[in-house]
Amino acid sequence: MATVGALRPPAEIAAPDPSQVGRAAGAEADFRQLLERAVGAVEAVRGQAHAEIERFLAGEGGELHAVALAVERAELAFELFLEVRNKVVQAYQEIMRMQI
Repeated sequence: MATVGALRPPAEIAAPDPSQVGRAAGAEADFRQLLERAVGAVEAVRGQAHAEIERFLAGEGGELHAVALAVERAELAFELFLEVRNKVVQAYQEIMRMQI
């Protein structure tokens, strides 16, 4: 949270510092990579659950409780990802509602 002394006059806000533009682009890339890794992790857990189901249905071993745990793990990972996404969208909407 910014303090009153840290606020800049409107003239400085209108003219961005070129060094800050590169930093913002880097932050965007970092956020994108973070999001891609999160989606990949959820997708990997879902894939593991799908593989467990396939092995169980094919009769290649595995027990029903292991399959149920894998499916529940995938469902929880997806629900957690959705909740985090909802919080990010909510924060973005709150920022967009702020008046400058």
